[in-house]
Amino acid sequence: MKNIRNFCIIAHIDHGKSTLADRLLEATNTLSSREMENQVLDSMDLEKEKGITIKSHAIQMEYIKGKEKYTLNLLDTPGHVDFSYEVSRAIASCEGALLIVDATQGIQAQTISNLYLALNHDLEIIPVINKIDMDSAMVEVVKDQIIDLLGCDDEDILLASGKTGQGVPEILDAIVDRVPAPTGDPNAPLQALIFDSVFNSFRGIIAYFKVEAGSIKKGDKVKFFNTGKEYVADEVGVLRMKLCPKDEIKTGDVGYIISGIKSAVEVKVGDTITKVDNPCADAIEGFEEVKPMVFAGVYPVETDEYEDLRASLEKLQLNDASLVFDPESSLALGFGFRCGFLGLLHLEIIQERLFREFDMDCITTVPNVSYKVYTTQGECVEVHNPSGLPAPTLIDRIEEPYIRAQVISKTEFFGPIMKLCLDKRGILISQHYLTSERVELNYDIPLAEIVFDFYDKLKSISKGYASFDYHIIDYRKADLVKLDILLNGEQVDALSSLIHRDHAYDFGRKMCEKLKELIPRQQFDIAIQAAIGAKIIARETVKAVRKDVTAKCYGGDISRKRKLLEKQKKGKRRMRQVGNVEVPQSAFMAVLKLD
Repeated sequence: MKNIRNFCIIAHIDHGKSTLADRLLEATNTLSSREMENQVLDSMDLEKEKGITIKSHAIQMEYIKGKEKYTLNLLDTPGHVDFSYEVSRAIASCEGALLIVDATQGIQAQTISNLYLALNHDLEIIPVINKIDMDSAMVEVVKDQIIDLLGCDDEDILLASGKTGQGVPEILDAIVDRVPAPTGDPNAPLQALIFDSVFNSFRGIIAYFKVEAGSIKKGDKVKFFNTGKEYVADEVGVLRMKLCPKDEIKTGDVGYIISGIKSAVEVKVGDTITKVDNPCADAIEGFEEVKPMVFAGVYPVETDEYEDLRASLEKLQLNDASLVFDPESSLALGFGFRCGFLGLLHLEIIQERLFREFDMDCITTVPNVSYKVYTTQGECVEVHNPSGLPAPTLIDRIEEPYIRAQVISKTEFFGPIMKLCLDKRGILISQHYLTSERVELNYDIPLAEIVFDFYDKLKSISKGYASFDYHIIDYRKADLVKLDILLNGEQVDALSSLIHRDHAYDFGRKMCEKLKELIPRQQFDIAIQAAIGAKIIARETVKAVRKDVTAKCYGGDISRKRKLLEKQKKGKRRMRQVGNVEVPQSAFMAVLKLD
């Protein structure tokens, strides 16, 4: 056990985690040069296309230092704020972390938030400055930033380049020297923490775990602590590029278990595995429950695919524990699910994965956040969906979630960023100059305001330099109104939204204009209206496609033409009563990109 090292790699987006992981795998000869490719741990097509890590990836390496052979378990983590739950799970199953900082960009918001996560778990931090081979690298400046942040010494900081492989042997030595070996009693009853799982259509569910105490052998009878279900360990092994079966996994090691579990509900990330004949007394403290930030309805395009969608979401939840869903129904869209996501990128990725991995075509409604509604009877109702709002006469007040946002940027973009936050109803809490060039701003902003386009706007006004991180702080009273969209007088509940009264008129007008572009023309006029309660605040009309019925009345009397047009008018009126308006999926998505 003294020769095992479990560590993860944490950093901001694009600071070179996956590239450095590639070099570590090459240096330890875990992969032959034939198997090597860029970002080899990013196994999903989506990750390769977007160039981001979405899942934490575990892999075991062997490294020889002196005469000793060490087993290194590496977890590569995502950098994006929307996948911070993946990072917290990776951190919970490690004893050390490589904190990577880009030499050209310095410390960013996500670097700091991931660092605090690691420090809360008492991890040994090894700071690494990456990309030192680039012309614009500011090694000394970034060193000072890291020393300020960590309080470490100059010689503790390692210099490396993920591209050229410079400094990689020093990193491996530092992992062996500085990261503590796992602690745990090999003779105690088995305790293993599940930190991830995947669904395999041939073998059932494969759970990944870290053994905290005891050991697990092939053929053992095990039980899952929270669900109480019992299984036989058909196969246990360690994680290389492929699964490598072993006879026994000992204390401190990371491995996988296959026990023919078919139902996705039975495996919970954060659960404890123990033996049936000699169980442990209590479960391992798992991770904190995930708190979704953004809610959206996901509905199947064909209503009879509802059960398929449920099965797909359950399988996806195994692999992405931060996805939360509950059944709901809508007048316009039929039966579907209310899903909770960690952010808009997370929503986009889930939609893509449903389509690619499970071939599910879905309609996603306008994302929103959850509100607390206090009724005149003194009850408190949590509302995730505007259509679930009580009648206006019964509402005493509505409270909305506020977040504490931390923005780190170059000082030259200070003004535009402040204006953006103030436009989003933000309240400045503090500003702090990290160096003469970099400023940190802390704002309290309503979560609903950052759900749509805050991140995109922040990136564009700061030329991509500003970094952003946030956490929920509390609920505060807000003057919100429910904005409904009516098509031909019929309310489309999937397009309803709760919005601040000051922004309602602008938002309603933009919505109507956008829908006018997107809804295809019919044989009759379509009235698109935005309404607050019974009051219409904006209207657009999609004109009818007109067929020239008088073409065959050449020459002759005008009254014959009039008679035909009157007849057509009656037909149009009847058509308008029975005709229904199809709202394309692009209309639901367009609401996100109103500007």
